Amino acid sequence: MNGEKLKRVIFTCGGTAGHVNPAIALAQVLHRQDPEIRFLFVGAERGLEKDLIPKAGYDFRTVHISSFHRSMRPAEIRHNLVSVCNLVRAPREARAILRDFQPDVVVGTGGYASYPMVKAAAKAGIPTAVHESNIVPGLTTEMLEPYAGRIMVGFETCRRHYRHPDKVVVTGTPVRDDFFTMTKAAAKARLGVDDGRPLVVSFWGSLGASGMNAEMADFLELEAAHEPFHHIHGAGVSGYPKLLEQLRSKGVDLARHPALEVREYIYDMAAVMRAADLVLCRAGASTISELTALGVPALIVPSPYVTNNHQEKNARALEEAGGAAVLTEAESSGQELFRLTCSLLKDPKHMEEMAGAMSRLGIPDAAERICRTVRELCE
Repeated sequence: MNGEKLKRVIFTCGGTAGHVNPAIALAQVLHRQDPEIRFLFVGAERGLEKDLIPKAGYDFRTVHISSFHRSMRPAEIRHNLVSVCNLVRAPREARAILRDFQPDVVVGTGGYASYPMVKAAAKAGIPTAVHESNIVPGLTTEMLEPYAGRIMVGFETCRRHYRHPDKVVVTGTPVRDDFFTMTKAAAKARLGVDDGRPLVVSFWGSLGASGMNAEMADFLELEAAHEPFHHIHGAGVSGYPKLLEQLRSKGVDLARHPALEVREYIYDMAAVMRAADLVLCRAGASTISELTALGVPALIVPSPYVTNNHQEKNARALEEAGGAAVLTEAESSGQELFRLTCSLLKDPKHMEEMAGAMSRLGIPDAAERICRTVRELCE
């Protein structure tokens, strides 16, 4: 670009909201900095991104790319044959998108669709960057390391997992602006949990949430006996009716226990996370970014149903730093979660140390750091 103004940016991402939302957050920051910048998002034709990105108001194009499955069942073999065809087709589609849009930079934020776009851009001499939200690089990031001009990561500890540490820049992972618009006291007041008791927040996502919701039924039954703390639990759309049924079978009437709040979905997550004193959760990249940005201690049960067991690696990094306690799903139960929760909350000094450890890992201005890195890469 020879110092010229940044005019056109391609973000390529997909598969999960954890890949798409950081890209949208970056586009929003760049737009605030310069409303004249044009953006194009590129993803897979069947990914979650095809809905999320147009709803955010951005142009969207697709490449044909898909994963490979290890099973030898006939349906999986057919899937893999389609994936082989896509490997041949996607680079041609990526080159066509680059010719049409003529970007100044291509930024990948995860998902299979990132691979053909970033690789094609690098081969065309266009500046490229990759952002990896997880502690350990995923397969796509590993494959793109030789091509990416910069690899942007969430934590300093990530650097050791790369063959080219000179390319690695610690930027953090973007967290939505609304997570920082109120104080902890204001958030507690808004939620009506400011009577001096701590607030526990729990949610388990979609992968394996049914089993964890069953554990939460046992947890809430124990909690109902004394209500030692406030508790907001997000059961998920599919898990909500079943959890209410399980609680009724245990004789727990939530109407008689105002400190226990079970929701279908936590729509005001920014306020809830800001008010939380302890969070019980999985270890997805977006969640750990929010926990560290806000400095909230966590009791984590990483999902065992994800590729390369990356959630446990995320969780162990937080545990090693002193910000989280970790249980594997095999070790977890409603009784054990309740016991550990009570034990942690009874030790304010330890909780304060955990909060401090989380805060030291957090990078609240991650979006600005990434935008600065992208601009420097282009210049």
